[in-house]
Amino acid sequence: MKTPDLHALHSLERTTRSCHYFTCEVAQLAVGLTEPMIEQALNDRGVVGSGFLYLVVMDPAKHAHDFRFEDAVLYERSFGDRTKWDADYAAFARAKARLSWCTGRDGHVVQCLMPHLLNEGDTLLSGGICLDGIVVAASGAFPLYDEVFATTVALWIRAIVRKWREEEPPARVSL
Repeated sequence: MKTPDLHALHSLERTTRSCHYFTCEVAQLAVGLTEPMIEQALNDRGVVGSGFLYLVVMDPAKHAHDFRFEDAVLYERSFGDRTKWDADYAAFARAKARLSWCTGRDGHVVQCLMPHLLNEGDTLLSGGICLDGIVVAASGAFPLYDEVFATTVALWIRAIVRKWREEEPPARVSL
């Protein structure tokens, strides 16, 4: 398995964006950079009990009060053989992403500290995170580790976008 080249960032097409810096390609690169960790964990049943993982990354420019959830999903990726799934990990990950996207909070925080924000039908599963407006959710691992994978992807996104922004010529920045 080849680890994605962070320098490939400069050659990314910016065709599927809503945000200037945070594109589908950036989400894909961030997931690719997290992939070695995920692939190793898939073999550890103490981390990923199912042997499968599903990730959802939301578009930060598409807010819950303005867009349908389905239209705000920026990127999704599954790990492991989907034909062997024993549950719908994609649906679980989407439900976790929806909760964090709607509230702007980690799902665990909402469920434990802010249950007044829960609506009928919201998931009670942990694994969705919101880091500085970056919403990522994972499902398939145990809840603590779903959060690890989602947070790692979000941290990569934040780092890639910051690097991209810092390398952009000043003339492109509006004051």
